[in-house]
Amino acid sequence: MSKVLIIGAGIVGLTSAYYLQRKGYEVTILDKGDISDNCSFGNAGMIVPSHFVPLAAPGMIKQGIRWMFNSKSPFYVRPSLNADLVNWGFKFMKHATVKHVNQSAVPLRDLSLLSKKLYADLAKEPDFDFELTHNGILAFYKTEKAAEEEAHLATKAIGLGLDMAVLSPAECRALQPDLKLDVLGAVHYRCDAHLYPTKLMHALLKCLTNNGVKIERGKEVDKIEVVGNRVMKVFTGNEVWEADQYVIATGSWSPAVAKMAGVKISLMPGKGYSFMEAEPQNRLTIPALLCEARVAITPMNGQIRYGGTMELDKINNRINMQRVRGIVESVPAYFPDLKPALPAEKEIWYGFRPSSPDGLPYIGRSEKRDNLVVATGHGMMGLSLGPATGLMVSQLIDGTATELELKPFAVSR
Repeated sequence: MSKVLIIGAGIVGLTSAYYLQRKGYEVTILDKGDISDNCSFGNAGMIVPSHFVPLAAPGMIKQGIRWMFNSKSPFYVRPSLNADLVNWGFKFMKHATVKHVNQSAVPLRDLSLLSKKLYADLAKEPDFDFELTHNGILAFYKTEKAAEEEAHLATKAIGLGLDMAVLSPAECRALQPDLKLDVLGAVHYRCDAHLYPTKLMHALLKCLTNNGVKIERGKEVDKIEVVGNRVMKVFTGNEVWEADQYVIATGSWSPAVAKMAGVKISLMPGKGYSFMEAEPQNRLTIPALLCEARVAITPMNGQIRYGGTMELDKINNRINMQRVRGIVESVPAYFPDLKPALPAEKEIWYGFRPSSPDGLPYIGRSEKRDNLVVATGHGMMGLSLGPATGLMVSQLIDGTATELELKPFAVSR
């Protein structure tokens, strides 16, 4: 039986293991932590075929510069002479074009649609109740500028075959009559869905363990031995791990892990925050995106999860309360009855979104290492793109045709 070693136990690592195990591979997963607080747990739980515009898009640079001077803004780049950040920044600027956005739309759409189908299949399996709900996402706006941008996005989405609708304030209220609104309208991303990430991750971990996948917690990779063009061994302290094929699915830690194997990946960690509040009245039943504030709000497990911000910086353990305050203060401007309290630091979750400079994930074999597959760089869409990535990782290792063309996601691009 062929052995596969997966480094990283986020949604990409776990779904890769799920599909590989089903194909008969002997799979071991290494994770540096206890697998209880990575990005796959604390995210907004959204499956978003609607998000076919990459982060590297026209206007983002100018908007990002404006936001940098507001401590509560949704986007921030910490100024630094860090060579990786400078290199990433130049690549980002190069890709922030209309041409790049147009080229990225179909690959991103197809990746999300494949994941949406795979989530639906997964939800039919025994013990896989993760609150998968297909009632779309509402993108609310308060300004004419945002209304125009969202209408343009909806037109483009419909042209791509995605189900979208521009709604008036009255139509928005009809969908959730108990929720007070102060908006100009919304676009209903009816093609989207959502789930409860914690239930999903626990179900995956249980399924993998029950089916013989070895999940090793607290195993931080500190050395990778390469001979010729192949990875031979992975080291975690004094322990040695050997396999026939290797997968790097370590999110924002991927550049450091890949470097040990002599592979370069351009990636920056984008810190995001979230917190939960009880919502016994169940007024919000459809996830919301607050367009101007860049805040995501999702009903899950009888509560509401509020999330947002994108801080590009080195990996760190700081909690910027001003950013969290920005999330809290933005909500009543759209929903006068929803007034989340500023949470205590211990109630705030944060994670690092692995952000590639062109806004597309890296999925594919390394050109330098014959037996190494890289699956990372999903940015804010890790959950949405995870199962599709995992399936194609299994196809790459199996030597079968991948479900989608992987050239746009090439590791060496």
